[in-house]
Amino acid sequence: MAKTEIKINFMKYRKIAAGISIFLVACSFGSLLINQVNWGLDFTGGSLVEVAYDVSVAADDVRVQLDEAGFEGHVVQYFGSVRDVLVRVPPQKGLGEKENAFLGDKITEVLKAASGDNVELRRSEFVGPAVGEELANQGGLGLLAALAVVMLYIAFRFQLKFAVGAVVALFHDVAITLGAFSLARWDFDLTVVAALLAVIGYSLNDTIVVSDRIRENFRKIRRGTSMEIINISLNQTLGRTLVTSLTTLLVLFALLVMGGELIRGFAIGLIIGVMIGTYSSIYIAANVLLAMNVNKEDLAIPVKEGSDDPDLVM
Repeated sequence: MAKTEIKINFMKYRKIAAGISIFLVACSFGSLLINQVNWGLDFTGGSLVEVAYDVSVAADDVRVQLDEAGFEGHVVQYFGSVRDVLVRVPPQKGLGEKENAFLGDKITEVLKAASGDNVELRRSEFVGPAVGEELANQGGLGLLAALAVVMLYIAFRFQLKFAVGAVVALFHDVAITLGAFSLARWDFDLTVVAALLAVIGYSLNDTIVVSDRIRENFRKIRRGTSMEIINISLNQTLGRTLVTSLTTLLVLFALLVMGGELIRGFAIGLIIGVMIGTYSSIYIAANVLLAMNVNKEDLAIPVKEGSDDPDLVM
């Protein structure tokens, strides 16, 4: 079988890519150790209140009103328009659990007293700290379970070296996405956990497509080094990878702009994950395969005794 022309020599820059990835992952871990993540109310507990004004209101004015009422650690932001305001307040010190549970009513009363009767309570939710801790543990276990199942699946479908490459790529994608949230101090809530799980699925799909082509070419191409075969495979799947990534990003940017505050963290997490996942499917998984010295013998189809089929002879 004639070899496909290598238009882009991806593996020529594999050491540079590895250095960049190591640097980004190290920065992510450094930020996670120092800053951790800005846990949302789903994990820390607290109250979330959405109010609607009849007229436009300045977010700074709302912050001043809450400060004067003695609320600590609150976050005030617009929720779709300058008349819709979202207030997040952590559990207040000195208040019992029951008092914190009705914090939303107190916040609404404060805002109504400051602005008159033109304030409407749209939503008030309370999450207890015990529930938040349980959600954090379950979210972490869910991510670890997903990585473990992926490794088993790839090992059975392809080969152990491919499984190691895929898991390293997924770990790389999740670590950098978490690092971005830690560095930017974006809220980390359950929608972001959902985004991380979606990133694992997206990156895995991309990695499987590339791995399948690498395995196919190792069995079909008679001559060529492992690096040449991997380069050929990456060039053959590049168009599909870019089209899939670009169409996905178009949808995600639409969600980010039009979807509102509730799914903003989900959209941001997926945008970062898709971009990093596209890069990792080209460089990380394939880089690991080369580092582990993958070769034709690893992927050879077992030849049955007495078979003279030339397609089964490497």
